[in-house]
Amino acid sequence: MLANLSIHFPVLQVVVPLMAAPACLLLRQRGLAWGFAVLAMLVAFAISVALLYQVIAGGAISYALGGWEAPWGIEYRVDLLNAPLLMLVSGISAIALLAARTSIENEIPADRHTMFYIAWLLCTAGLLGILSTGDAFNVFVFLEISSLSAYTLIALGKDRRALWASYQYLIAGTIGATFILIGIGLMYVMTGTLNMADLAQRLPEVSSSRTVFTAFAFFMVGVCLKLALFPLHLWLPNAYAFAPSVVTAFLAATATKVAVYVLLRFVFSVFGYEFSFSHLPLQEILLVLGLLGIFAASIVAIYQTNLKRLLAYSSVAQIGYLILGISFANETGVMATLLHMLNHGLMKGALFLSLAAVVYRLGIAQLDQMHGLASRMPWTMAAFLIGGLSLIGVPLTVGFVSKWYLVSAALENGWWPVAALILIGSLLSVIYIWKIIEVAYFKPVSATTPDVQEAPLGLLLPMWMLVLANLYFGINTELTVGVSQLAAASLFGGAP
Repeated sequence: MLANLSIHFPVLQVVVPLMAAPACLLLRQRGLAWGFAVLAMLVAFAISVALLYQVIAGGAISYALGGWEAPWGIEYRVDLLNAPLLMLVSGISAIALLAARTSIENEIPADRHTMFYIAWLLCTAGLLGILSTGDAFNVFVFLEISSLSAYTLIALGKDRRALWASYQYLIAGTIGATFILIGIGLMYVMTGTLNMADLAQRLPEVSSSRTVFTAFAFFMVGVCLKLALFPLHLWLPNAYAFAPSVVTAFLAATATKVAVYVLLRFVFSVFGYEFSFSHLPLQEILLVLGLLGIFAASIVAIYQTNLKRLLAYSSVAQIGYLILGISFANETGVMATLLHMLNHGLMKGALFLSLAAVVYRLGIAQLDQMHGLASRMPWTMAAFLIGGLSLIGVPLTVGFVSKWYLVSAALENGWWPVAALILIGSLLSVIYIWKIIEVAYFKPVSATTPDVQEAPLGLLLPMWMLVLANLYFGINTELTVGVSQLAAASLFGGAP
């Protein structure tokens, strides 16, 4: 029976959280809704793990929805590029949901908790759908499902500014989605198909057309707006700062990674390496924007006193590293980007969950409230310390592994100045992480530091799951590095 069920895993990955969302509405009690949502996400995570090992063992999996073969029907396709990200998104969603019940007690009114879980499941289903689908228009559909749910989740923040942050995200997200839809529409006009594998075969025949160049331009701008690439990042700091803390942890660890996946999928698999990098100055554009994002966002982060906003700008800088890896246009660079997508999800999830614990006890995450906080919340601040070391790129953490391969990719191209800039960017992250560690560990408890206890177990356990993952995958890199290398090789081999 399990063998028969496993055939449908590519679509069940999306259907389970999608169907669990309306089912939560029938569960009147918020505790039952939370338990059901967690169960649904654990099932989705188990499916994603099974899919990853199926892909590693037997290659890409193609699933024809409703039995209609591609390109006439909608195809779900799981391969080495999206299988690890399916596991990341479903895993982070499940872990963050474990923390959500405790975290939202003081941030969201009790009568909205069930709606919160519904929006969470829909957002997760949308993100998993973007990763799973092999249909270009379905990418847009699932993008809208995840985005509309994310706007709702952000607007639930207790600060009234959460509504403005959600509105800013709505405007930016709608513009980005419109650009993406225009790009997809122009591709369809030129090829008569929406299946990505079919597009990859037909686009080269019309690649000299100005319509295809226009489609590429619209699509790239829309995706870069969605992934918050500098200078299209202005919606992100407020969204992360004013959303409920556990929502920030979830979105920071998953949403931008999914957008980077869309960029990789279309640049390498649909439009193709030759078109993207040989006919257009994409390499130079991404290189400049990636470096500008690293330095501009890191410098702004140094001067922040709200810790959620500080880490939000840090996320913009980390997106710069992801884009920088793509700009190298070599296998090692793309592999470093794929690896950093996974590793950054782990480190940012751990960091934002530790801030969720701080917000749970203090009600706010302001630097001047944290004097000597490590003596009162030792486990929480230890988690933040390890997450911060990973963000910097200290050996034995996942951040070191990512930046090692990123520097290697720069040296492979002979770009010594860029390799030096990557290291300097890491030094900037030392400054803003140290600022927090210094206040929490080395400043005496002051009158502004509330007398609080350690965070409850409901927050500590999920937080330390991600912290330990940062350490484990920083030491044992066989799975993450191995899968990233295979995925990068498949992209340069032209496999859609």
